[in-house]
Amino acid sequence: MEELSPVFDKVARYFSLLSDSSRLKVIHAICHTETSVNDVVTATGLSQSTVSRHLANLHLAGVASRRKAGAQALYTISDRTLTEICRTACVSLVSREMEAADLEALKRGANEFMTPEHADAAAPTYSAFAANLQTADPR
Repeated sequence: MEELSPVFDKVARYFSLLSDSSRLKVIHAICHTETSVNDVVTATGLSQSTVSRHLANLHLAGVASRRKAGAQALYTISDRTLTEICRTACVSLVSREMEAADLEALKRGANEFMTPEHADAAAPTYSAFAANLQTADPR
């Protein structure tokens, strides 16, 4: 097991990139196309300094590429494994949340697996998000 310690350390550092919800927003904003810092700020609602810090960390970790276009820096995710891990985790967790909500509906005596009212309530939060992740271009 000791011979695997360096590998486990590298994997832990890699997964630490996914341990901050703000960084996940930044990853999501740049996972499909090259995006400027200002556009990431607009898309995420985060401050410019927070976005810049996360983009720098992603670039230094080797999972995001940066290209200068005039005065702007454009970023995109260059490590497709990272986006696949994010997509898999998000879809899995959203599905689990929806299943739990469906189970709660059954416990409340619902006659159908998911009532139309429950589906309407869950749709903006989970279904659209999951659909976006599943249809996104993984490159």
